Order: sequence, then C-alpha cells, then structure tokens
Amino acid sequence: MAFASGGGSRRLSQNIAFQVTASRSFSSKHEASEGARVPSKQMSSIEPAGNKAQHQSIPEAVARILEDGSIALLATLIEAGTDHATIVGTKLLVHVSESATTGSLGTEALDNAVVNYAATFLESKAETRVFQVKDFAPALTEWGEAQILFERIQLEPRLVICGAGHVGASLARLASLLGYRATLIDDRAEFVRREYFPEQGIELVAASSWSEAVQATVGNGHGVCVAIVTRGHSEDEQCLRAVMTVDADYVGLIGSKRRTNIVLQRLRESGAKEEKLAKVHAPVGLDIGAVTPEEVALAIMAEIVAARRGGRGGSLSAWRREIKAERGMDEKGKG
Repeated sequence: MAFASGGGSRRLSQNIAFQVTASRSFSSKHEASEGARVPSKQMSSIEPAGNKAQHQSIPEAVARILEDGSIALLATLIEAGTDHATIVGTKLLVHVSESATTGSLGTEALDNAVVNYAATFLESKAETRVFQVKDFAPALTEWGEAQILFERIQLEPRLVICGAGHVGASLARLASLLGYRATLIDDRAEFVRREYFPEQGIELVAASSWSEAVQATVGNGHGVCVAIVTRGHSEDEQCLRAVMTVDADYVGLIGSKRRTNIVLQRLRESGAKEEKLAKVHAPVGLDIGAVTPEEVALAIMAEIVAARRGGRGGSLSAWRREIKAERGMDEKGKG
C-alpha cells in the first residue's frame, strides 16, 4: 500500500485510519498467489508479537513510518475458516528496519510467521499480494488455508531530478503524470518558475548549492529515485557526490559513455565506494532510440519503473519471435 502525502505530512494522520482499515473490504474469495518464495532468513531479531508494546495503535505507527520515510509491512487476515472467524480483519504491522511490530493477527504463531516472511516480501518490490499461510509457513498446518493480505507501507514514489533543462522539465511532467512526487532542482532560478510547471505534483527548488539542495531533497534516500540530467560535468559530479552519501532506490546519470565515465572516475578517485558507483545507471535510461527531450524522458522513466517493479526492460513480444525462430530452425533441420 503506497500512501500519497498530498499536501504534506500534516495530512498523513487524517488519511491513515481510512487507508489502514480499507483492506477489510477485500473479499475472502481472493485466491492466494502462487509461487510464494520460502523466506531465506528468519527475522528472529524482531520483537515477538506477544511481547510488543501495545500502547501505539497501527494508524499512529504507520504515520510515524511515513514521516520517517521508512518501509513496513501491513498484514491483514482476510480468510481464516469458520473455526477462527472472529479474528478475521485483525492486522499486524511489521517495521523490519526497527525490529518492531504493532498489532496482532490474533495468534502468536501467525504473528511470528508473518514477521519471518516480512523481509522477503518487501524485497520482492510487490505492493500488495494475498498469500495462503501454507505458501510462506508450511509448518503451520492448522492455518494452511488461511489467507493474509500483505501490503507494503511507504510514501508514494519520489523522483528527484537534478537539472531543469529540456530533458529535466519533460521528465518532471512525465513523472508527475505517472503518480510520482517529482522534485525539480536547478541553480538557475528562472528555469524553475512555477508558471512553467503548474502541476501540483512537481516541487521546484532553486539551488544556491547543488550538493546542499540534493542532500536536503533526497533525505535518507528511502523510496527515492534520482535522475541527474544537468548541463555539465561539474554539476553532474556535485549532484552524484551528494547522492553517494545515502541509499537511494535508483540513481541515473545522463550523458554519453565518455561523459559518464569521466564523472564516475572523478568520484572513484576521491574515495567513493565502488559498490555505490556500480549501482549508478550511466548512461541513464533504456535503449529505445530516443532523440527528443520527451523521448529521452520516456526512456528514463521506463528504466525507473522497471527498476522499481523488478522488470527486465525487454520486449514483451520477444518470446513470440523466439518461438518462430526455433520453429524455423526445426523445419530446416527436418529438410
């Protein structure tokens, strides 16, 4: 469940109660998704459900998680059979990074099973999914057919765009159209005037310092994608250096192979960690033959969406051509 911040954090608490209880309306007819992965590690360090503090409600906990820019799992029991009908609708919030839980599914066994699987679900990049308990905790035979709705709790996706030239402006508009909260930064105030960007989903920042503006906007990097599309090497380097200090979900750098290699090498020589540099998408975007600023923006957003959703960025129809090619080879072989 991705929560939109709308007008800012002041509105979060007004929407949380509705959002958190909305999943009760999910029908028990939802079929559990197939192919659930068995958790590769146990989250035993998270405080057991039976020992957690009960003074904090789930809406309050969700509000705090969103304020912090963190990520959590909200689990709702939506089908439990006639023997356990009274606990249908119960909820457990698992905040993995803080090893904490709020609420309960009504039984410690279910709570612990969800806690153990929370990290695996969050790593999958899925936003919502319905599981049968046997899919992720086969040992709980009594609850095997029960269904639990898993929802990712985090702010709506953010895109920080460094550079408000033609590509940056097009990228901000496209990101806003796709539901991203876009922030457009430039050190030229005339490039980030509100009359150029009437869209409410675009925040504009006139930077006196690239590094300071980027750091302030990106924050801890959780749930944030960064696209660096400035006008020169120096600006690119300042922005990328600032992003290297946090753990952003995605970082892309525009430019030719030569230009991006120059910037990456400068950061490497100044001590940037190689594992951080290796995650930078440079040159940024998918290869769609983009030429115009709007097409380049599309290529960039396509890669960002693929990274966020776990897509491969290939052609969906490639399999059809591959099958035809294989058949053609078989026919030649028979001949």
